[in-house]
Amino acid sequence: MTGRLCIFLSMLLVGCALSVVSAQYRARSLFIELERAQTAARQLDVDWAQLQLDQSTLGKNARIEELARRDLGMMPLTAARTQYLTVGGK
Repeated sequence: MTGRLCIFLSMLLVGCALSVVSAQYRARSLFIELERAQTAARQLDVDWAQLQLDQSTLGKNARIEELARRDLGMMPLTAARTQYLTVGGK
């Protein structure tokens, strides 16, 4: 009876040891996955901040006016070039 109990306890001990090793491996794998996700989140935050900066820079009136003059050949409106239309009556 003692021999069977020793074998049973030895098998139980090996099973527990394998369970601990498996749990540690899973914990390490999850930790690595968490680190990768956090790194990706930080990179997305940096990209988002860069996009916001680009949007604010590209939307400034001075830049839009400069592009309109250079690329489209547009000129600012002056009073001498303004034409007023009136609706004719009877």
